[in-house]
Amino acid sequence: MKPNRLPAHAESRQRGATAVEFALVSLFFFTLLLGIVELGRLMYVWNTVQEVTRRAAREAVVRNFSTDVADLRREALFRVGASGTVVLPAAGEISNAEVRITYLDVNQAVVSPAPTDPADNLSACADASRVSSCIRYVRAEVCDADNCQGVFYRPVIGFLLAVAGADFRIRIPISPVVMPAESMGFAPS
Repeated sequence: MKPNRLPAHAESRQRGATAVEFALVSLFFFTLLLGIVELGRLMYVWNTVQEVTRRAAREAVVRNFSTDVADLRREALFRVGASGTVVLPAAGEISNAEVRITYLDVNQAVVSPAPTDPADNLSACADASRVSSCIRYVRAEVCDADNCQGVFYRPVIGFLLAVAGADFRIRIPISPVVMPAESMGFAPS
């Protein structure tokens, strides 16, 4: 018994149908796949910014505020021992320039005038007339340099969105963390 086959003229009309079907299905499939990857990266950046601010605040309350600030900004981005400008792994929009550390007094206002070193901070905290110079809290946040709003997320597939005319501007929250000051780098001599 012979298998049922289409006539030769009908078979030639079916040629290429599989390629067209694959093209239509793959367009939807790859769009969905790239969207899932981009959403995963957005969530990675969002959560990592929260960890960066927590790490920066934690380091700032125990390290010398007069000498170590640039180093701890880089270390907050998981780049211990690096120098210069560093970026967050897999998130080029976040660099150590966006990590802001602010030293606050007892009323959580910016310390003014700032103490010169950790020993001076201890004496300012003990002196009632210098209470505005005493660092009691440290605030860390990730924000743009202009007005301290969240940094814009840059999608990896941004060039595709630009071609499509879509405006994909999402701000990553600044995720501020405020911690009470600890040693501030003071080492008794």
